[in-house]
Amino acid sequence: MPVRSLLLPLLGLGLASTAHAQGTARGAQEGAARGEAAAGPVGAVVGGAIGAAVGTANSILGIDRRERFRIYALGERRPSVAYAGPVRVGTVLPREGVVYYDVPPEFALKGYDYTIVNDHPVLVEPGTRRIVEVID
Repeated sequence: MPVRSLLLPLLGLGLASTAHAQGTARGAQEGAARGEAAAGPVGAVVGGAIGAAVGTANSILGIDRRERFRIYALGERRPSVAYAGPVRVGTVLPREGVVYYDVPPEFALKGYDYTIVNDHPVLVEPGTRRIVEVID
């Protein structure tokens, strides 16, 4: 089967499967898994790339609310936690020394808190303290 024939179905799979992806990493993982299931290793590569692109655009906040949330969070003038490790999705913040704040209802992000780490607002899963989105 020609590669072109594989790309169109994979494009659809990648876009549909990652419509609700929570960032680049999750989008890439989901796209690769779906692509591999549909077309083997070539599908995994194509699906991963498509999933990463869609996942980035459809992060938890989405493009339209991201800047508004950054302005809100920084406008609250919450103290920033100094953290020596990487501030990226997947990082688990320490139990002590970090204060978490409720996300205002206008952002419709139930189940997440936010804090400021190294002067960057981050969304965090409260139960795990894992960063799920860094708002730059």
